[in-house]
Amino acid sequence: MELHIRLEGRKGLAEQLYQQLRSAIDSGHLAAGTQLPPTRLLAEQLGISRKTVAEAYSRLTYDNLLSGVVGRGTFVSPRRALQASDVEPIALAAASSLERWQQRATVLGRSALEAPSRYDFVGGVSAKSQFPFDQWRACMQYALRCSQRHSERQFPAQGLPELREAIAHHIAFARGVHCSAADVLVCNGAQQALDLIARVLVEPGTRVAMEDPGYPPARQLFLAMGADLQSVPVDDEGLCVEQIADGTQLIYVTPSHQFPLGMPMSERRRHALLARAAELGALIIEDDYDCEFRYQGPASDALQRLDRHGLVAYVGTFSKTLLSELRLGYAVLPPSVLSAACVAKHLSDWHSPSLQQWALARFIGEGHLNRHIRRCHDIYAARRERILARLESDLAPWLSAVPASAGFHLSALAAPGVDVELLVRLTRRVEVGVYSLAPFFNDVPVRPGLLMGFGAIERLDIDPALDRVRDALQQLS
Repeated sequence: MELHIRLEGRKGLAEQLYQQLRSAIDSGHLAAGTQLPPTRLLAEQLGISRKTVAEAYSRLTYDNLLSGVVGRGTFVSPRRALQASDVEPIALAAASSLERWQQRATVLGRSALEAPSRYDFVGGVSAKSQFPFDQWRACMQYALRCSQRHSERQFPAQGLPELREAIAHHIAFARGVHCSAADVLVCNGAQQALDLIARVLVEPGTRVAMEDPGYPPARQLFLAMGADLQSVPVDDEGLCVEQIADGTQLIYVTPSHQFPLGMPMSERRRHALLARAAELGALIIEDDYDCEFRYQGPASDALQRLDRHGLVAYVGTFSKTLLSELRLGYAVLPPSVLSAACVAKHLSDWHSPSLQQWALARFIGEGHLNRHIRRCHDIYAARRERILARLESDLAPWLSAVPASAGFHLSALAAPGVDVELLVRLTRRVEVGVYSLAPFFNDVPVRPGLLMGFGAIERLDIDPALDRVRDALQQLS
């Protein structure tokens, strides 16, 4: 790589070179530890004598800006921290737009920045210790071989056909989704699926309805797109469909495992929701984020299976099922939405990473995904049962579980008089992470309680952690 130096004229070349190198070091463009080109090479690149370069290097070495290492070369010396620039930036004309985006920070984003507690009931995080790394590594090696053989430079924005086929088969079997590979759009996690749908459907003033309490990143996304957002309350049967306002064009729901409370939407309410969407001509986004894990009662199919008019966009993710770092999700979209969303995907990032798509297609095809789900199901079920047992015994005076039959988090509502926010702070001091439900509410009055995930905490750690929660609750009482 050539060092960017521009010399003018043929006089004072050593001084010019010295000043430009010093300026680059002082400004940080040449960072501490950067190796400079040998004097002979730099002289050839600049068309000057080697003696001129050696003189500039010598002066910089005398000033303690460069140091030579025998047998290795010349390097920029460590410096004290740079002072703030004297340049006075001019406020951008789009400052108001930037400020609006900066205000879109989500509750989940803020909690992710905190150091994890020793005992952490964080929601939405799977059991990383159970992930089959050896099998995934073999699938990634297969993906590299596919890449080596692949002659084309372009990949479809919709996703690799083999992965879309694998996803279609899996969700038809596991969730009863009615689709083919042609209906599937591969995305970088479920959040990008929501973003793409919103991009093609939401304009400033578009009326969007979503659950309250609900998923903060979805709420902030719709608001950022300029949506006229309506918060619709939920009850024991799920979204209160009769309260969806006229003129609504998009409805966001989590019918199989309401986020964050956890109860499933009843069959009666599901049919009412589909009828209301048909009346409005509104698209329903069904976020089915963790419902492959079910613990009691008959398995409920996805809402999408009941759709007869192409009104449901089904969104899923492998970040919850497998590993949060994977960042691969998908959307099953009606034809009227799919083509537009593929254009938006192409303009956004061309396509999701092809290596990971090949690897995931292989991983699903060889049965690793189903085996992983079965293994984690038993682990999550044991953790869930232990938390419920404690909520029904010594924690019962203060907390009561919301009935839920799927996923890997549950919610517990607090008894009157329990200061949940203080409880969260007290338990944090004793290395237990529990999380308030309050940030998930918007317009609906807050129902004080806790969101308790059991994906990231080991079974043997649950009792010691809940002992500390109980002690904190006794202290509050």
